[in-house]
Amino acid sequence: MEPQNLTDVSEFFLLGLSEDPELQPLLFGLFLSMYLITVTGNLLLILAVTSDSHLHTPMYFFLSNLSLTDISVISTTLLKMLVNIQTHSKSITYAGCLTQVSFFYLFICLDTVLLSVMAYDRFVAICHPLRYTVIMNPRLCVLLVLVSFFISLLDSLLHISMMSQLTFCTAVKIPHFFCNPPQLFQFACSDTFIHILLVYCSGAIFGGVPISVILFSYARIVSSILRISSLGGKYKAFSTCGSHLTVVCLYYGTGLGVYFSSAATSSPRMCAVSSVMYTVVTPMLNPFIYSLRNRDIKKALWRLLSRRV
Repeated sequence: MEPQNLTDVSEFFLLGLSEDPELQPLLFGLFLSMYLITVTGNLLLILAVTSDSHLHTPMYFFLSNLSLTDISVISTTLLKMLVNIQTHSKSITYAGCLTQVSFFYLFICLDTVLLSVMAYDRFVAICHPLRYTVIMNPRLCVLLVLVSFFISLLDSLLHISMMSQLTFCTAVKIPHFFCNPPQLFQFACSDTFIHILLVYCSGAIFGGVPISVILFSYARIVSSILRISSLGGKYKAFSTCGSHLTVVCLYYGTGLGVYFSSAATSSPRMCAVSSVMYTVVTPMLNPFIYSLRNRDIKKALWRLLSRRV
């Protein structure tokens, strides 16, 4: 089959998590419920932070931005699958696929960078408590979020520029519920060696640096907590970063699980199922982790809901 230029390919086909017609209503109901729970939980968290003056601190400012990013991640990956199930269609246009890849890398990278920024915030709060308000001033907080966004935008533009240079054969069928870039490389008819090499290099930079910041921050945090003499002081210090540490472990744990499962199995469908963990489950659980473990968030949510009622 002779390869065609990408601009000549009008559409791709997303095969989803299952092609069994009897499972489609069940999948639609399950993932629609998960989407609504994720959006509602993260929006409530954002509203609680913005409406309560007690939560106008750097930690909750970063948390509200993380919640907004989580809504964007699940909207990018899940909405098209729900629409396809409802319309009994598996197609996605070329422009739609490239747009999905672009936003996927943008928000996944932004999630990673924001988690590293939040780790730095906890490092300053625990290791330099007397200088916390001076170091983490509002100008620096806004600057950190803007820098995180532009770093993620750069990563997204790099990937989309590589994807737009690929050529594909006709009738590209992707065994996934969204345009997963690694699988798109497998269906390319042109040489992808340079593109895959650049993907690994950008992943090492845009993924490795945030992970290094998180590891460094928590190494210093643990060292500072161990120097505290009283058990009550240790518990209080650890409780300020417990929710963030849980989210970090969940995010990177599911991400590594997807990576190792894709390396261990040759089934693309299994890789699609495992991808649900970090693209759907993690954004859904984040607001519950922060609200259930944080007394200030629970009080703010109660005041917000009481005012609405």
